[in-house]
Amino acid sequence: MQTVKENVISLVKSMPENSGVEDIMEQLYVKQKILKGQKQLETGQFYTHEEAKEIMKEWLK
Repeated sequence: MQTVKENVISLVKSMPENSGVEDIMEQLYVKQKILKGQKQLETGQFYTHEEAKEIMKEWLK
């Protein structure tokens, strides 16, 4: 299993040579959000489609 540092280095190496700091930061942010979402799915921390619709009904009153 790769460390966080190794994952970051791999991500940066896979990006185009003309990538700026903002591009790298955006990719890291997106990657972190995806990993967080995957972990939430694995641990059951999510709403079903029907639950989300009910929550939205309350918010949109």
